[in-house]
Amino acid sequence: MEKNIPIHLQEIIFATSDSKLNRKVSKLEEEGKIKKIAPRIYTSNFNEPESVIIRRNIFTILGKLYPGAVVSHRSALEFKPTAANQLFVTYTYTKKIELPGITIRFLEGKPAIEGDNPFTGELFVSQQERAFLENLQTSRQIGPTSKTITLPEMEAKLEQIVQVKGEEGLNQFRDKARDIAEKLEMQQEFEKLNKLVSALLTSKPSKILTSPFALARALGNPYDKHRVEVFEKLFIELQQQPYKDHKDRNLESNAFRNIAFFEAYFSNYIEGTIFEIEEAKSIIQTETPIPNRDEDSHDILGTYKLVSNQKEMSTTPSNPEELLNILLYRHQILLAARTSKKPGQFKDKNNRAGETNFVDNALVRGTLIKGFDYYQALKEPFAKAAYIMFMISEIHPFLDGNGRIARIMMNAELVKANQTRIIIPTVYRDDYLGALRRLTRNDDPAVYIRMLQRVQEFSATLSAIDMETLENQLTQSNAFKEHDEAKLKILKF
Repeated sequence: MEKNIPIHLQEIIFATSDSKLNRKVSKLEEEGKIKKIAPRIYTSNFNEPESVIIRRNIFTILGKLYPGAVVSHRSALEFKPTAANQLFVTYTYTKKIELPGITIRFLEGKPAIEGDNPFTGELFVSQQERAFLENLQTSRQIGPTSKTITLPEMEAKLEQIVQVKGEEGLNQFRDKARDIAEKLEMQQEFEKLNKLVSALLTSKPSKILTSPFALARALGNPYDKHRVEVFEKLFIELQQQPYKDHKDRNLESNAFRNIAFFEAYFSNYIEGTIFEIEEAKSIIQTETPIPNRDEDSHDILGTYKLVSNQKEMSTTPSNPEELLNILLYRHQILLAARTSKKPGQFKDKNNRAGETNFVDNALVRGTLIKGFDYYQALKEPFAKAAYIMFMISEIHPFLDGNGRIARIMMNAELVKANQTRIIIPTVYRDDYLGALRRLTRNDDPAVYIRMLQRVQEFSATLSAIDMETLENQLTQSNAFKEHDEAKLKILKF
């Protein structure tokens, strides 16, 4: 607790082994002058959320409650919680402690050594060389739940040392890391670091890898840095709130197929593949194309084959390789008739829509793999659905069919969780596209999330027990009208 400031005015107050002080703390709590916000932690701040108070004072808390702890691994380099609100600390045991707004991941390891940086109270921070070694340990987690940053990020930080201190500075860094590795018994990690440093000092005429993502490229997975930053913003926003539970009322097989028909119909309409409803029904029922519209007919048929298959729509990726395989398989089914669009293959040339240039074709795989980190860290079905739909749409990994694949991936998340899938009717097309553009161009995820919440609320009203009833409900909701003719109505059926 800060000296010379009355205890009841201090933002963070700790319970201690001093019985006299503890009695004073208890009395202040009884008088309503302070409140308990976590075990052994009190505050006089009643105006801000507990999570905000804890995060602002987290290093003070660690220094007081866990003397001798070392802020380590990625946290020693980033000096802030990860996108998954986790902070990594080396201590006398391995344990996960949940505090409001932040999770402390304690990792059993060596205490502070000479050169580690003293911080607040009795807290330390791993010196740079130790932190690099820690970040070269094997991690079972990936993305924002991993204790380590990625290899491309490691290479970028080493590159900065070269740029600021030259090759001699990087060699001195390596020599010091070697000594620390002996003290910490991290010889294997040093060997990895040594290889990275050697690669930097011996590559190309300039003797450094000038691209921040050169190592990722060398490993075959370069990625679009700006897009990943947008994905992180969406991830953080999706983590801020719970989402309403919209149980799917159309799980019975006939109802599932009926709702799938209109999902396929509207999803193709958004992309400009327009049929009369009876024409679309005929294509689905007979699996026969409309004369002179073979490719368009197969587009709606391919979409329906995917979204009407309950097993397929309950399949979601559990690792990056599965994500790539699922995308390629679904694209192959979707665009089977459009051989010029290379069904089942990622794009080999770049694409754009209006003023938006999508991810470079050489960066598609790496950006999907990198973006998967945030997807995997999300837990709520709606959040995962909203994230993966935007990620696929923003990367635009194929020559054609990207919007339809993105919406299929979104609804697969919801179907798997028995949640109402999201149908985006014609009347809502401009709201949908506008929210996507706003997130792409203005980094504003809030409008995008609200848009999807509203259209899911609409979708949850639909009963697909028979096709005629469902079509009447959609008509009453203005679903088939253009955006300049009417507004989407959310009615109770």
